[in-house]
Amino acid sequence: MYTEDELLPISALQHLVFCKRQWALIHLEQQWQENVLTVGGRQMHDRVHDSDASECRGNIRIARGLRLHSFRLGLVGQADVVEFSEDENGISQPYIIEYKHGKPKIDFCDEVQLCAQALCLEEMLNVTIPESDFFYGKHRRRHHVLFTEELRQKTEKYAEELHILTERGETPSAEYSSRCKNCSLFDICLPQTAGHQKSARRYIQQIFRQHTENQEDEGGNSL
Repeated sequence: MYTEDELLPISALQHLVFCKRQWALIHLEQQWQENVLTVGGRQMHDRVHDSDASECRGNIRIARGLRLHSFRLGLVGQADVVEFSEDENGISQPYIIEYKHGKPKIDFCDEVQLCAQALCLEEMLNVTIPESDFFYGKHRRRHHVLFTEELRQKTEKYAEELHILTERGETPSAEYSSRCKNCSLFDICLPQTAGHQKSARRYIQQIFRQHTENQEDEGGNSL
């Protein structure tokens, strides 16, 4: 069990699963830079949270911006929307709806984030949450997520890794891939020049060496 001071944000967990270097730049080095995708996402969350904190629609009670925590996993965060409805036994059953600006990702970082929210809420309310939804703004529809045992174990594993890496406090080397081009931290991360076995010093030395060689070639050609 973790203490309150040791709780880490669920958003950090999502960043970690998506890219360990992105996680380290944001949460260890406090680097951040907006792009059109992050601005759109922030505006969508603001609209959701600016609505009434709670309301009722028939037999469903809706809570917005609900604070979450898990002392077992050491996580803290906020759910965009949680719908509470009563089952046949009169027990209030929560259902999470997380809003995303873009579209479903090809990896499972969003699913881990949503599962972490569910695990927090399960611990807080002593209930079981079998499923929840994303609402993706680009497609304007819900994306259903089942909290399978595999996803739960994967989420717990990444939560443990999050605490280990946070304690180490090391920023991993960059590994360039196609998803880098949409990352708001591209100009800070420099994945094509600061990748594995690369450094800024080596990059500058390489540029200087190429410049020197070009000057020598030009000098030789002029004779």
